[in-house]
Amino acid sequence: MIQQYKWRYLGLLLSRTKTPTLEDYLKAIEPLESRARECYSEIIPFGKDEFVEMMVLDGCFIIELFRKVGKLVTPEPDDPLFTMAWVSAFFLRDLLCLENQIPFFILERLFELTETSDEGEDRRSLSSLALEFFNMSLQRPDEQIEKHKNLVGKHLLDLLRSSFIPGDQLYESGTDNSPSHIIHCVTKLRSAGIKFKSTKAESFLLVKFRRGVIEMPTVTIDDFMVSFFLNSVAYEQCHKNCPKHITTYATFLDCLLNTSKDVEILCERNIIENYFGTDAEVARFVNKIGKDVTFDINYCYLSKLFSEVHAYYKNDLHVQCASLRYTYFDTPWSFISAMAAFVLLLLTLAQTFFTIYAYLYPR
Repeated sequence: MIQQYKWRYLGLLLSRTKTPTLEDYLKAIEPLESRARECYSEIIPFGKDEFVEMMVLDGCFIIELFRKVGKLVTPEPDDPLFTMAWVSAFFLRDLLCLENQIPFFILERLFELTETSDEGEDRRSLSSLALEFFNMSLQRPDEQIEKHKNLVGKHLLDLLRSSFIPGDQLYESGTDNSPSHIIHCVTKLRSAGIKFKSTKAESFLLVKFRRGVIEMPTVTIDDFMVSFFLNSVAYEQCHKNCPKHITTYATFLDCLLNTSKDVEILCERNIIENYFGTDAEVARFVNKIGKDVTFDINYCYLSKLFSEVHAYYKNDLHVQCASLRYTYFDTPWSFISAMAAFVLLLLTLAQTFFTIYAYLYPR
């Protein structure tokens, strides 16, 4: 069925643009064939002509889909990709799969060939159209998409992944002090007085620790983000020189979320928006993506946060103060009970004082 969509979109593209022809597209991609093969870790079991045809077919389908979503091309009234919600949701996730990626330079070459004068002032870059397509699920502000209009990735997954990495954190850095440590789960951190607060930021990666508070932008956990996390972590694990931002964040979540209670606490604080399943299912998913991944905790963008949170947790004074607060002041009833006990203690001390005073200084 997917191949049927691809051939249909290619036919519509050719009939709309007239020129170049299909032969022109094949000739334009042919010189890039060897370079494209080198982008794949496995040997492609196709001959030169068949491989080039596959690149052109898949690439033109993706570009035409992006143009329709971006309203540069009007979709047909009976196009299932726009009339059936599950079809569009399928392709949103399918284009994130690591094994389905097409080299970005192939897409750029086809994009240049398929541009027409009809686009006029509404002409946008391939990166902008790609991010607008994924934004059907992400719902990021338009200014964030515009900010990344000139961003280039190795493929679409890398493009989307890179759009979440802030410019000043594009390259990872480490701590020069003591080694970083894996931190504890939400429940244990709260027992040491560490609080969690939802903040607004351009990227969910911008996590900070200030004065005993872990500040985290809201992250949505749904089918699309699950696919994004799984494929981004897989991509970062496969490429030695690739910054491990998503892997680091996934490991950070894996530390925080051990049980459904941990997830519940972050949901209550609007840090996690759960559209994936139960709290327990979210915890299991996070533990899955954080399992058996490799990254240098002393040389990652959250290395300082790991160290500071660990040091705060190990401070006995913080633990004792938190224990006192949660034992006596966590709920109104416990606070009232503590105050009643305190008043009773004062009255007892006063009674004892006056009793002794009356004995020592009788009238």
